[in-house]
Amino acid sequence: MAFVIAEPCIGVKDTACVDVCPVDCIHPRKDETEIGTAPQLYIDPIECIDCGMCIPTCPVSAIYPQEDLPPKWQHCAQINADWYAAKLKP
Repeated sequence: MAFVIAEPCIGVKDTACVDVCPVDCIHPRKDETEIGTAPQLYIDPIECIDCGMCIPTCPVSAIYPQEDLPPKWQHCAQINADWYAAKLKP
């Protein structure tokens, strides 16, 4: 996983990062039903191309390269991965 969205996104879900993503790998978008129920946004680890365009657009500084995640938010990498794994289940 290249980038992880951490706890500062919870409850905020500002979609500026979604708007700048060139490969549409940050979800849920405003037009997706999950936007109302998901606690935060998530980056698809398979679709992400590691461009980093999302990082400077996040108003709450919630996006980190996985290797730079602060220790207090290390668990967010698994939360992000689990969200996409759940979407792949039939």
